[in-house]
Amino acid sequence: MPVTADPNRRPAWSVLPIALLIIVPLGVVMSAFLQPQPEEWAHLAEYVLPRVLTNTAVLMVGVGLSVLVLGVGLAWLTAVCEFPGRKFFAWALMLPMAMPAYVLAFVHVALLDYSGPVQSLLREIFGGPVWFPPIRSTWGVVLVMSFALYPYVYLLARQAFLTQGKRLLEAAQTLGCSHTRAFWSVALPMSRPWWVAGLTLALMETLADFGTVSIFNFDTFTTAIYKAWFSLFNLPLASQLASLLVMLVLLLVVAEHHARGARAYAGRLGAGERIVLTGKQRVWATLACALVLSMAFIAPFIQIVIWAASVWRTDLDPRYLSFIWHSVLLASSAAALVVVAALWLAWARRVRPDPVTAGLTRIATLGYAVPGMVLAVGIYIPVAWFDNQLAAWAAHFGVRPAFLLGGTLFVMLAGLASRFLSVGFNPLEAGFKRITDSQEEAARSLGLAPRAVLMKLHLPLLSGSVLSAALLVFVDVMKEMPITLMTRPFGWDTLAVRVFEMTSEGMWEHAALPALFIVLAGLIPVVMLMREKNHD
Repeated sequence: MPVTADPNRRPAWSVLPIALLIIVPLGVVMSAFLQPQPEEWAHLAEYVLPRVLTNTAVLMVGVGLSVLVLGVGLAWLTAVCEFPGRKFFAWALMLPMAMPAYVLAFVHVALLDYSGPVQSLLREIFGGPVWFPPIRSTWGVVLVMSFALYPYVYLLARQAFLTQGKRLLEAAQTLGCSHTRAFWSVALPMSRPWWVAGLTLALMETLADFGTVSIFNFDTFTTAIYKAWFSLFNLPLASQLASLLVMLVLLLVVAEHHARGARAYAGRLGAGERIVLTGKQRVWATLACALVLSMAFIAPFIQIVIWAASVWRTDLDPRYLSFIWHSVLLASSAAALVVVAALWLAWARRVRPDPVTAGLTRIATLGYAVPGMVLAVGIYIPVAWFDNQLAAWAAHFGVRPAFLLGGTLFVMLAGLASRFLSVGFNPLEAGFKRITDSQEEAARSLGLAPRAVLMKLHLPLLSGSVLSAALLVFVDVMKEMPITLMTRPFGWDTLAVRVFEMTSEGMWEHAALPALFIVLAGLIPVVMLMREKNHD
């Protein structure tokens, strides 16, 4: 990227305040890990950690294996093979990305629980009790989260397989490999960077999830942090647990980077012709895609619509106007804040591509890998400390401060901005890369300073990228639950908070209406992805 700024200027340090959005909360949380309190650690070790660590390990292994099987298998079928319905499933299998895992969770629990319609129908058909695997179990959590997260692997693995196609298999077959052996020995290893990246994202989302595990009453680090804060009113204990969760995330990132190593991978070979499945293979391929799509999106979406239609006359009262208004206001404010910060980051990195700027930019965009629970704790602790200091200082003058940061939108926006900054940064950085050196040189030849070039050249050319970044952040904030739930002002409920409250009381039908709004909003980035990725 060209250096367009005066070398005497140092825009690198101008991005430091943005990087502090992630440095401060991580530093606060990690300081709790480095300075443990013996009584709290004794309590954690005896009552919390054994169950939480076991559940987290089981969930990570189960979800990891499941999303690999589903994501890679479906990606291979739709990218390399030809069977009835392939073109439809190629894009439709991305639809579960529009449905938050916590929405998928309460729908499956309501449908498959003992009192749900599925088991009730089976008892009616067979005239008595029928054994059915309990959905409120470890396998139920793994199943639901796998359906919600497999698109991360599917999307990236499919892109890798599209660049390989039948030609790669034919090259392997000339060496005596069968189709099956060529897949395991050649195609799968060569696509490793893509599906490992998808797997890493899925595992990070698993660690960060709160809504799904809380619906299943399945204790993990996120539910333990929430209970420590809001049930035990012990913020230091919540910070201790958050520090452990950060360590797990860092270990996951380091393990993935170490496993990748310095391996090199072959370049694009071209898609070639697809493998035409015949006989039973065609039927099984279609059935497999249809079953996954039905369980992960079609059946839950239909059920949500049915429930919403049955309760909207009674539920759609003036409160919902506030839920929708709060959600839209929060998502719009967060999107505007993130786009401005991300634009400044991307521009500073372009005009000053030095190691300091690059390092601060990487740090600033780490938030998406950090669970929302951790950011909520890490931001709230310094804010609470500042409020206490301000109150103590004002007390000396007999004044009670009228404005405190805690319990305001400031904390929510800070947490959301740090969490989703990378979501806004990536499309803007890609947009900057499409602006050529000659365009900037022409602007500078007219005597424009770097910031004038940003306003008069970059911004008009980046309008599409800015819109994409704003939409992606808007939808992610609409779906986000932990940060909003833990840092919102009193009585400031959103659609996601409404879903949490209704599902906490087992009122599935009443959770459907806000869930429907969230899912419809979630379809926006999925449609954008389908338009970009549907090349075949």
